[in-house]
Parts: sequence; structure tokens; C-alpha cells
Amino acid sequence: GLSPPGSEFELSGHQDSEVISTITAICALAVALITSALLPVDIFLVSFMKYPNGTYKEWAANNETRGQIEDTVLYGYYTLYSIILFCVFFWIPFVYFYYEEKDDDNANKCLVRLCYCVDMAFVPLSPPPSQNATQWEKVQFLVEEFGNHSLAALSFSISSLTLIGMLAVITYTAYGMSVLPLNLIKGTRSIAYERLENTEDIEEVEHQIEKLKSKCEDGRPLSMRDRRNLQELEAKLQVLHRRGRHLEIVERNCCTKVGSALRPLKILLGVFFVLVALLFIVALFISNLDKALHSAGISSGFIIFGTNLTNPLNELLLALQPVFPLDYVLITVITVYFVFTSMAGIRNMGIWFFWMRLYKIRPRRTRPQALLFLCMILLLIVLHTSYMIYSLAPQYVMYGSQKYLLQVNVINHFTFSHLSYLFLHKFWFFSTIYYFGNWAFIVVFLIGLIISCCKGKKSVIEGEVEVDDSDMSDDEYVH
Repeated sequence: GLSPPGSEFELSGHQDSEVISTITAICALAVALITSALLPVDIFLVSFMKYPNGTYKEWAANNETRGQIEDTVLYGYYTLYSIILFCVFFWIPFVYFYYEEKDDDNANKCLVRLCYCVDMAFVPLSPPPSQNATQWEKVQFLVEEFGNHSLAALSFSISSLTLIGMLAVITYTAYGMSVLPLNLIKGTRSIAYERLENTEDIEEVEHQIEKLKSKCEDGRPLSMRDRRNLQELEAKLQVLHRRGRHLEIVERNCCTKVGSALRPLKILLGVFFVLVALLFIVALFISNLDKALHSAGISSGFIIFGTNLTNPLNELLLALQPVFPLDYVLITVITVYFVFTSMAGIRNMGIWFFWMRLYKIRPRRTRPQALLFLCMILLLIVLHTSYMIYSLAPQYVMYGSQKYLLQVNVINHFTFSHLSYLFLHKFWFFSTIYYFGNWAFIVVFLIGLIISCCKGKKSVIEGEVEVDDSDMSDDEYVH
């Protein structure tokens, strides 16, 4: 038969949406990983300038040389964080809005929507142009305003996005740190048992449907209540049949058999992740307690230079310093660990706006819009991860492995990592909010750990088939 008019255009637009969303996701994830790797490089450079006895190395003895290196790292921070700002405020919203609808006027509305994103990103200090100005003139005005106050605006924008990232870390990372290891330890339910249970449920629902239909065999119409119950049972039967198809596919999948063979390794990995998560929580608690006891309080952003209480993670990093490059490997692993636990939290929870679930994240069936939201959340989480790592090991992150040589009548100086410059010394009130956010992170982790311990084994097709499934059907969007 002939395709209906416009069907080829809609299919092409849908494929374009998938391609551009995938490319955006790949680029955004690459930026997130590169940005997360900048902190270990920063710590390495500030430590590498000195010998173990505390004296500067020959190439770093010149203040001008050190200044060039520090400026390079600082420009690296600003460059990568500027790219994150561009992705969060411009590119990802542009892709989301441009491909959300497939009407003919969508391209004409793209610039208007992009300007709205610009308006959300920057608030100009000077009076805006007249109301009769074009959208392009408004964009030029905002760009000129940003150029006049670029450094302060960039620092404030980074801190503001980091604050939003803190909410994402509290919501997704804290939950992911608790649910990921326990899921590895508990494993999933038996596929054979699930299929048997699903078959029994299908038979029970079919029996109830036949019982309801038998009431109208003599020609009498069903009551309103019976019709409503019949619709609910038929919807439930459809879901059960979908579950059966998914279970059958999973049972035939070779990855399922490989996963069963690797079950002991998953248990060991889960136990390891539990210990790592508990180490992080203890370190974060001690760090926050140290700030509460020895900082100047809210007015100073709870900032302290050094540690007064023994922090296990900080001590571990300092102990690994003599064996190069174990401490840098560990700090890199910690950063990557935060990223992957965040992805685990998003995968299990989905993307929510307060009490409403917007999208689900599912293998091979994630919508392009959900993929864009996922990338935006990860970018925001990476921004706050740097501060989280500072909270876990404050002395190591700020000073690295630096030492200074004790000399009479000589003032020695430490070189600070640029993380402290970007997040701690610019706007103290953000640091105050981050401090209380760390306490919220600990509370959410403990709650998630208790809930994960009380829950039983998850289904092998957990989240793929649900009654309130608002995603595409089995026949749609399968790659």
C-alpha cells in the first residue's frame, strides 16, 4: 500500500531527532568526563612543583613560570566550564526544543526559544534595549554585557549551576551510591520463577474477564462499575502479556547466562562498593564536623584551611603519595565513581520534576528528550563533584602533596589548587549552601540504604514494563 501523506517526512524528522540527540549526548558525556579529570591534573601540578623536602624544583623556582602554569590550569577550568554553560543553557535546550515538535513553523520558532534560554542564563546590569528591538539585537546586547563582566559573570554562573548540581547529587548520586552495591549483592529474581508467576497471573486475569463477560450473555448490559473493572482487567492482561514477551527475550539472551556465571564477582564488587560508599560517608561526616567545630561559621562559608580531625580518606591519599602515581589514580577513580553512581541513580529513579516522573531511562528504549535531560543532569553533577571531593579530602585537594622547608625568618607559601579559587573564595554564600547540602547528602544516602536493604530482589526486567508506562510501546523505538 501507499504511505500516508507526510509519513516519510515524519519518519525522517524522527530519525534526525535520534541522530542529533545521540551526537549531543556523546559530546556532553565527553565534556563531563574530561572536566572530571581536570581536578586530578590540577592537584598533580601544584604538587609536582616541589621536591619532597619542600623546596621548589628548578623549573618552578621562577614566579613567572609558576604563574604561567597556574594560569594555564585556570584557563582550562574556565574553558571546560564555559563549554558546560554553553551546553546547559544553549545547545541542549536548543536541540530539545527544536526536535520536540515536528510542525512546519518549528524552525522559525527556534531562534525565539534560544533567546529565552539566553534570558534565563544572564541578567544584564545595564538597561535592556527597547521593546521594539529584534531578537538578534537582544542577543547581541546580552553578549556585549557578558563581555564587560565576563570573569565575574562566569564565576557566578558556574557557582549557580554547581548549586543546581548539588540538588542532583543529593537526589541521584546519594541514592545511586546506596542502591548500586546492594543490587549487585542481592542480584535479580529467577527468570523461570518470574515466567511461572506471570503465567499464573495471566490465567487468573483471563478467568476474571470471562466471569465479567458472562454477566451480559443474556443480552443485559454491564453496569458502569463492571465496565470499569473490565477495562482495568484488560489493561492489566495486556501488561502481563508484554511482561511475558520481555521475560522470554531475556531468558534467550546470552548476556543473561554470562551474568549468572559472573554472580560471585558481582557479589564481591557489591561488597567493595558498599565499603567505598561507607568510607565516603564517614569522610564527609568528619569533614563537615570539622568545619562546624573549627571554621568561622556561616559568614565565612564554613571554610577551613587544613584539617583538625582525622579524615580517613584524606589520610589514605596522603599515605599513597610516596608511591607515584597511586594517589592520583585514587582521586581519578573517586571522580569516575561519582559519575557512575550518579548514572545508576538516574537509571533506577528516572527523571523527575518534583512528584512527576518525566522520563524513564531504559536500555535501547530511552527517548531522545530523556537522553538530553540525562546529559544535562550529568553535566551539573560533574560541576558539584569537584566540591564533593574537596569535602571528602580537603587538605589533599587544596594542597596536594606539597611540603615547605622550615627556615628562620623565611615565609613559606603553599600553592592552592584552582578548585579553591573557583568555588571557595569567590562567593562564600555558595560554600555555605554546599556545606548544608553535604549534610542532606548523608541523610539521603542513609535513607536510600535502609530502603534498599528492606526491598527484595528486583525483577530481571525491572522498569521495562509497568502499568503506568508512559513511554513507547514494544513496537516503537526499539534499536
